[in-house]
Amino acid sequence: MEIQPKPPRINTEQNTLKGVFLGLFTVLIGSILSVVVKLIASDVNVFTIVFSQFTLCLLCTVPWIIQQGVKELKTNQPMTHFTRGIFGCLSFYAFYFSINHIPLAEATLLRHSAPLIVPLILFICFKTSIPSLRWLALCLGFIGIAIILRPSGEQISPWHIVGLFSGIGLAFSMVLTRRLSKDEPEKRILFYYFLISLIVSLPFFITHFEPIPLRVLPGLLLIGFGMYFAFIPYTRAYAYAKSSIVSATSYFAVIYAGFFDWLIWNTLPEKYAIIGTLIILFAGFIILRQSMDEEKRNQELC
Repeated sequence: MEIQPKPPRINTEQNTLKGVFLGLFTVLIGSILSVVVKLIASDVNVFTIVFSQFTLCLLCTVPWIIQQGVKELKTNQPMTHFTRGIFGCLSFYAFYFSINHIPLAEATLLRHSAPLIVPLILFICFKTSIPSLRWLALCLGFIGIAIILRPSGEQISPWHIVGLFSGIGLAFSMVLTRRLSKDEPEKRILFYYFLISLIVSLPFFITHFEPIPLRVLPGLLLIGFGMYFAFIPYTRAYAYAKSSIVSATSYFAVIYAGFFDWLIWNTLPEKYAIIGTLIILFAGFIILRQSMDEEKRNQELC
């Protein structure tokens, strides 16, 4: 009997340009799907949207399982998969709830504040050192978030806080995706993410079940299948480049969201939101630039 070789991990070499390109492509798809979520949210609850999304995504992995066999699901990192699935699923809940109560651009910015949170996770959980310049960028970024959370000096909107929690969950997902991609094949990472997220979302879907109107089915199908095809380049991007670099591409989602807010809902950002956004984008640019400089120096030493 011929012994089948062990599937390699997604990528064996760093390729920052590919990682950035895939990250930008993922952001574009995700921004369009966010618009669809906001458009159908008045007809179907968030629990149904999340459950449908992960059900369809999991179904998309079935052909791979049939082709490769159940043996390909064996993993040495079950807890990493489990933790990533929990954070990823809860992050989607927080984001979808927030976009129903605050402008899409603000919710998107808070979700994509994740690149600012990634270095803190690496520092606290994995003892990764943070250069002094990056500390400055982090401080600037959180000042920008604070401005957005309290744009008029009034009490903080709870839905802005929910949006920020979405960013925290996404940051954990980014870090864990990068760690998984070093040793696990792409489809296995996706399968466990969708499976765990589906299991987490099932009780919420059952307890908050509502009949699904036929008119929203196309939207649910678009969200589910679109999310699956967005996760493929998203997962692969973290195999090509460092999480701090790929995660910074998510800031482009803010530009897309602002455009859709204006085009569809005729909503323009307030001055405080603009100021906060510019500060966060500047902080993200500092982090991205420093990460790319570090990688360049490492390549020169090799």
